[in-house]
Amino acid sequence: MQSRITPPARTGGRPRSAAADAAILEATRQGLVELGWSKLTLSDVATRAGVAKTTLYRRWAGKSELVVDAVAELFDELELPDRGSLAADIEGVVLQFALLLGRPETKTALMAVVAESTTDEPLRERIRASIVDRQKRLVLAGRARAQERGELPAESDPVSAAHTADLIFDVIAGAVVHRALVSGEPVDEEWARRFTLLLLGGLAAAAAP
Repeated sequence: MQSRITPPARTGGRPRSAAADAAILEATRQGLVELGWSKLTLSDVATRAGVAKTTLYRRWAGKSELVVDAVAELFDELELPDRGSLAADIEGVVLQFALLLGRPETKTALMAVVAESTTDEPLRERIRASIVDRQKRLVLAGRARAQERGELPAESDPVSAAHTADLIFDVIAGAVVHRALVSGEPVDEEWARRFTLLLLGGLAAAAAP
């Protein structure tokens, strides 16, 4: 599992504490659920985490960056299951993703940073680097496994392969986020199965000469 992206390491002073970082990120998620974006402050996070405010300011420039890292840590929990076939693997990831989005801390934090990023380009870039780009590992691993099984053809052009991976990620993430957070409809096994059939049909069409 890839590690969380953090601000550049300092060359002097005290070394960073993994325990303090974990406490701060957990406190951030709890604070968002209880207080909401507008009322959450770094002072509140510091109190909940049991650290000095200066500890937060040394690690994060502001609330937006802190919340992105708190969300990114949750998404790093996602894993690619090996269920024997590409279709079953996709269904497993979709259901796992939906469960994650159903957690109050994920839903609150993700919706908050996405809303803020509409007028904050640096924040949008941080979301892309810390969450989107990191989670594309699932697509890359799933595609590689499917190619080893002979379920998908190998792609000799790395540029084309990267574009395909981006598209697969956008389709899966976009559909599940819209279904779970925008429409508020259930992402159950039947929906995951039908969605996977549609996705695989599109992949087969894209691979055809």
